[in-house]
This record gives sequence, structure tokens and C-alpha cells, in this order.
Amino acid sequence: MSDHLAEGAQTAIDQCLSVQPDESVAVVTDDKRAPIGEALYAAATDITDDVTLLRYPPSEQHGTEPPEPVAAAMAESDVFLAPTTKSLSHTRARGAACDAGARGATLPGITEDVFITGLDADYAAIDEACDAVLDAVGDADEIRVTAPAGTDITFGVGDREWLADTGMVHEPGDFSNLPAGEVFVAPATATGTYVVDGTMMPHGLLGEGQELRFEVEDGLVTSVSDDAIRKELETAAESVGDAAHNLAELGIGTNVGVEELVGSVLLDEKAGGTVHIAIGDNAGIGGETDAPVHLDGIVRDPTVYADGEPIELPTA
Repeated sequence: MSDHLAEGAQTAIDQCLSVQPDESVAVVTDDKRAPIGEALYAAATDITDDVTLLRYPPSEQHGTEPPEPVAAAMAESDVFLAPTTKSLSHTRARGAACDAGARGATLPGITEDVFITGLDADYAAIDEACDAVLDAVGDADEIRVTAPAGTDITFGVGDREWLADTGMVHEPGDFSNLPAGEVFVAPATATGTYVVDGTMMPHGLLGEGQELRFEVEDGLVTSVSDDAIRKELETAAESVGDAAHNLAELGIGTNVGVEELVGSVLLDEKAGGTVHIAIGDNAGIGGETDAPVHLDGIVRDPTVYADGEPIELPTA
């Protein structure tokens, strides 16, 4: 195992997943993220002998289902970790594993730098920040988000449940991204405009003055200013129709240890004082839309209103 990855791997295995000596662990990775997978495998073998490392070629798109043997191993383990190039977070395989009682963490698009930085965090403090945000938004019927770049969008929560990604994955069926730190919901509906001025794939960290504008009506993204993102959604729509344009998620970052955006959606969407909004699949987070795409965009300097009242956001 690479020494520079050892500390982060130990944090993930010990603090975040709390792996025990009598538990089975499945580490799922791909060819591009193999060093991180191997580091997690090595850290897990320090605790339990029942550890499996599975590696397969990188998928081309976030949300693509993994090979069947990988899905089976996830569901049959007590604990799974998935550092992969493309996200397994919103896949049926991940959902089925948690439904079967496995607890786990996905690390989509993780790089070695983000792994080292993002796992060097106080996860107890992140847990407390998530609780504070949940207290502020949990009973609201309507959430409005505004931001200086032009965002003004209103979400109807309906009967959807707010969830917290704390990084503390200790109970059967629990799930989190790593690095962690967000409170999020799959809204019942949304209408308005949001302008991404932080990070969004395939562009990474946007430059000064670079903005991506999205128009939303009745829960569907109806206009996209960026050609590359529009093409990706249109490609997905060829197989699933309007589901590809579903306004999938509203998330609020709670990790105050992320002091600046670095161009990784996985890390940047957790930054305290930011909001992220996603398009596409939300079946794995309390929604009803199954789509082969889930595109998060980070909005800087937002103001969040819960039933008309501004709430305090975690900041560094």
C-alpha cells in the first residue's frame, strides 16, 4: 500500500465504517482507481481476514451498473467501499446492497489528492453540522435558493425525506459518500433558475466569470446553456425520455474543512457554505426517477430560505 494513502484509508475503515474483526468487507474499484482500492483493502485486512478486492474496467458514465459479480459481492458483504471513476452511488446495485443490510461508502471520481485531503477531516464535527442543517430545513414545505450569479429557484419538498451524508456509516443499511458532509433531498418539484459557478462535470472547476445556466419548470430542466451538458442529457434521454432531465437533488454542504473548491465534484459538493443541484437519477436518495445520469453542479455563496426564513449555513 502507498504510504501516502494509508492514513486516509485507516480513517475510512476505522472511523467512518467502523469495521469489526468478525465482519466481511468488499472493496470495489476499477483500473484507474486501483491504488486507492488497494489502500482500503490493506487497511481492512489489518482488522478482518474476510476482505475481498474486486476490480473491473472503468464505466463510461456515472450511474452505470457494475458487473453482476461486483453487485453480488456488495450485497453479500457486511461492509463495502467503492472508489471508482464513475459513481455507483445512484445504482440499483448499491441500493440493493444496503437493502440487504450491507453498510457502505462510495468514492466516485476520487483522486489520490482528494482522498488525502477529504479523509483528513473531523467527522464528528461534520455530523453535528448536518444535524444543525436538518433542524433548520427538516420541517419546511418549501425551500428557495438564491445566489449572486443569478440563481433563484424554489423547491417543493412534498413528502420527501431530507437525508444526511455524515461519513459515519455504522449501522446495517447505512450509506454515505466519502469524503462526506452534506444534507440533501430529492425534491418533489422545482421551478426557477440555477446558475452553476463552482464545479460541474465535464468541466471541473469553472473559471472566473464562467457560468452554466439551467432553467427548470415543474421539476424538469427545460434549458441548458452548456453544449456538452446538454448533449449528455440528450443522449441519456434517448433511453429514458424526460427522466434524464429530472431535477433530482438539492444538497447543502456541511464540511467546513473544505475551504476552497478544487474541481472535484465529490469534494466540492460537500464544502460548507455551498449548495449543489443535480439533474437525472434520484431513485437511490428518496426520489422516483431512474436514469443513467446524475449531474451535480455547485452554486457558490447561496442564501437558503426554509418556508421564507433564511437559514444559517455551515462555513469555515
